[in-house]
Amino acid sequence: MQDIAPRLHAWHASGRSFAVATVVGVSGSAPRDPGAALAVDESGEAIGSVSGGCVESAVYDLCQQAIRTGEPVLERFGYSDEDAFAVGLTCGGILDVLVQPVVPGTDPAIDTGIAYIASGTPVALARIVSGPDALLGAAVAVTADAHHGGLSPVSSAAAATPGPTTLSLERSIVAEARAMLDAGRTGTVVLALDGRPCDPTDQGTVTVFVESYVPAPRMIVFGAIDFAAAVVRIGKFLGYHVTVCDARPVFATHRRFPDADEIAVDWPHRYLDTQHHRIDGRTVLCVLTHDAKFDIPLLERALRLPVGYIGAMGSRRTHRDRNTRLRETGLTEAEIARLRSPIGLDLGARTPEETAVSVAAEIVAHRRGGSCLPLSAGDGPIHHDLTAVAPEPEPKHRPRPHAA
Repeated sequence: MQDIAPRLHAWHASGRSFAVATVVGVSGSAPRDPGAALAVDESGEAIGSVSGGCVESAVYDLCQQAIRTGEPVLERFGYSDEDAFAVGLTCGGILDVLVQPVVPGTDPAIDTGIAYIASGTPVALARIVSGPDALLGAAVAVTADAHHGGLSPVSSAAAATPGPTTLSLERSIVAEARAMLDAGRTGTVVLALDGRPCDPTDQGTVTVFVESYVPAPRMIVFGAIDFAAAVVRIGKFLGYHVTVCDARPVFATHRRFPDADEIAVDWPHRYLDTQHHRIDGRTVLCVLTHDAKFDIPLLERALRLPVGYIGAMGSRRTHRDRNTRLRETGLTEAEIARLRSPIGLDLGARTPEETAVSVAAEIVAHRRGGSCLPLSAGDGPIHHDLTAVAPEPEPKHRPRPHAA
């Protein structure tokens, strides 16, 4: 939902009713990750996508239905050989999509969640996607120190007063969502009706889909060289908040790096020392300075930080010399092994743009667990990060086959 949050916020602020369809479960070779969303307003305008085109028309119809009825629905889309011409996923995967109507001012969790997501405030939006019909779509918006909304049933046919069991469940959902927000994770949690963790196969459970919305991950590019400009551009394309850092003010300028979100004129290691509160396990560090007086003090610090990726430019000879110097600083072999150097994948790249593609490919492969082999060379799953998906929620209605 994060990519369409500004438009949703505009609709919401204008008092316009709409429905949001969110991917809450995937299996197989699905085209979009959990959290991908499509929204349709009361006039029929659509934004976003849940499948890259495979099932958009069917989801659009479900959104219009939800606006008319005011009722949420969970629908499963998959491939069926028996109905080969129906709308479905040609890739053979399965998508579970929660379609939820939104009427501004009627649900504190949704109202707050949309406002926080649009403003960039970290928030986790937890919604019940499977369980008692009366709770389907019930939502809680959770921040680091507060929560908004509750498990008051959203269905007009449901009872309106939550009992002790519902309150216990709500407290557990808030605690689980806050933990996932702290880790920046999106996924599902299965709980008993009284809030206890339980096995997905148990009877009397609810499945909660938690979407964590946190600021864009950071990419810090050290070294204001020509190659850095191309890395900055592809970093922005991948969705990173990109900073360029260099100690030389004549090179570290917005004019040379117009695509960068920030320019820092400082010694790289000194700048990194000031950023501990702004880095996390998603942060990418690209060290392109190619100069020992910058590289060594910077990498000595970087390799001890819990960042997601650290790559450094240089020849193999430079790499060996750099590793020797890093050992002399006291870094362990395990710490040094975190360094990706020479940076990037072997694509035969020569130009700055080709090198940036090489670097970006390695970052994506490292983040997603890719093998870096051609897809045509194997027959396993294409989406490596989808091999450990949380248990699939059962649709509210019996799933009908969809295929292409």
